[in-house]
Amino acid sequence: MKEEIKFQSKIENINIVEKLVDDLSATQNLSSEIYGNLLVAMVEAVNNAIIHGNKLDESKEVTVNYGLEDGYFWFSVKDQGPGFDFNSLPDPTSPENIEKPHGRGIFLMSHLVDEIKFEENGTKVCLRIKI
Repeated sequence: MKEEIKFQSKIENINIVEKLVDDLSATQNLSSEIYGNLLVAMVEAVNNAIIHGNKLDESKEVTVNYGLEDGYFWFSVKDQGPGFDFNSLPDPTSPENIEKPHGRGIFLMSHLVDEIKFEENGTKVCLRIKI
């Protein structure tokens, strides 16, 4: 199974991904823990694509691909931005960063899913979560 959805870089379009996770949860009868982890990770990934990747430029799109394979849901979230250096992210738990209001999304995602990786110069995040 492989599906794809695309939408404009508007914050209100996060509800498209929320509905997707709700629908997938219902069809696969996900536990509340897996549902919650998946929902937060996907909202973070799409939020990052819209805000940081596409800079809220409504002429740019976010593309979400997803599927179910070998007991895992997999997702990729791709933006049309310039990318970023995902190997040099600041540690949000270090004392100098603990008070900062941003910078926790990727850290949070990495603790909620079984696998996270970045491709295409950081314009694409790939997530896998065991169901």
